Amino acid sequence: MRHKKVQKRKIESDKVYNSQLVAKFINNIMKDGKKSAAEAAFYGAFKVLEGQNKNAMEIFEKAISNVGPRTEVKARRVGGASYQVPQEVRGERKTSLAIRWIIEAARARSNKDFRTFADKLAAEFTDASNNEGAAIKKRDTVLRMAEANRAFSHFRF
Repeated sequence: MRHKKVQKRKIESDKVYNSQLVAKFINNIMKDGKKSAAEAAFYGAFKVLEGQNKNAMEIFEKAISNVGPRTEVKARRVGGASYQVPQEVRGERKTSLAIRWIIEAARARSNKDFRTFADKLAAEFTDASNNEGAAIKKRDTVLRMAEANRAFSHFRF
């Protein structure tokens, strides 16, 4: 190997739900080091879900597991040509992609339907847990790419 192995940082669990997944999600929402604003948005989304008489933590975990992709494509150079080679997605990458896609989809939602980012996030959690919405569409696009390039799977690393 050319480079030394990168040490994974330990992430402390969040204060309210004592969950590392929630802490990772909040850290991904955060912009410019404003963690309290990110926490307010996340916990606000949970309040919206609980206001609809739903188990917020259950919906959140189901949304993350639904959005996480099983396969993805990675570029591989073979003899001067680049091929999109489908590969299995390992656990940590699957959750990080799911987190990223849910946040991206929530930010892309229109402002006229929702007042705050917490409302957008709550709506995205609900949609993703029901296998619909922009984050699920992104997962399906990645899956279709992997299916289309299955012929190059013999070039795996």
